[in-house]
Amino acid sequence: MSSNILNWASKDGEFRRQQSVFRDWIENKPDAKFPAEKDRYHLYVSYACPWAHRALIVRKLKGLEDFLPYTSVHWHMGDKSWRFATKDDNDAPGDNVTPDPVHPEYTHLRDIYFENNKDYEGRFTVPTLYDKKQKCIVNNESSEIIRMLYHAFDHLLPEKYAKLDLLPEDLKQKIEETNEWTYHDINNGVYKSGFATTEEAYVKNVKTLFASLDKAEAELAQSPGPYYHGDRVTEADIRLYTTIIRFDAVYVQHFKCNLRDIRSGYPNLHKWVRYCYWKNPAFGETTEFTHIKCHYTKSHKQINPPSITPLGPEPNILPLNEEVPAVQAATRSK
Repeated sequence: MSSNILNWASKDGEFRRQQSVFRDWIENKPDAKFPAEKDRYHLYVSYACPWAHRALIVRKLKGLEDFLPYTSVHWHMGDKSWRFATKDDNDAPGDNVTPDPVHPEYTHLRDIYFENNKDYEGRFTVPTLYDKKQKCIVNNESSEIIRMLYHAFDHLLPEKYAKLDLLPEDLKQKIEETNEWTYHDINNGVYKSGFATTEEAYVKNVKTLFASLDKAEAELAQSPGPYYHGDRVTEADIRLYTTIIRFDAVYVQHFKCNLRDIRSGYPNLHKWVRYCYWKNPAFGETTEFTHIKCHYTKSHKQINPPSITPLGPEPNILPLNEEVPAVQAATRSK
């Protein structure tokens, strides 16, 4: 199956994301098909992919490092989709960017999907959650993988991790409401803008994207704390962060999302994303800008045929209390 991402576009030029296929759950139940056990499962991710990045953040927030090992694929996506790094690769930094430790003979993520179903015709996506005991894929839908990690392993975890609730009951309705427009207009909105194949589809989607960024900016301005909903890190932060941290580095130029950038156009989003990155290791230590910048610019030949990766912006993310010169000047003039 070709990984040509523009094959997903329809005749009207609109990008439409395919549904995930594997939708089972890890559960802490006596009769669970996939019971919560230490080192039974393996998580396949890409540091480049915002959907996989969600799972890495939750894994670290919940202290699951010793319970759920992971492997990151190489940043380059070719005709056979995601490939595993080889021992000769030295251009892909980050932890666990290695050959597949579970299947040393496999060269691509697709091999795991074909192991599961030799006639599989869907996409080979990350994150992919794999059961080493039953030798099958459990789930490849990021929104479900992160939620099963919220509590499935709590009975095995130290108290400080077990009691961390990323979807607290008092905020659940607000978070669900935010998820709806954040997903469609921002997380997927950058793709709908960048992969549009007609001017009309691009204009419509990029305007929707920035209207929703304006909305997120306004909501963050009202937050009583450094996170989206105050002093507690929640799912709202996790789902928004993985797009915003990539915005200036990739989406502004590569996906033509250039009405504004984050660092000069959205002061509250900029402050929030830097706080997450610099103050919470689950966000900062799972962010690999080399993978992010190289994947998009060197894998999407339809958008960038020469595969040239822009140098900027520099730095990839600003220090917590530093602004770009234009913002500094505007602040001084007030």
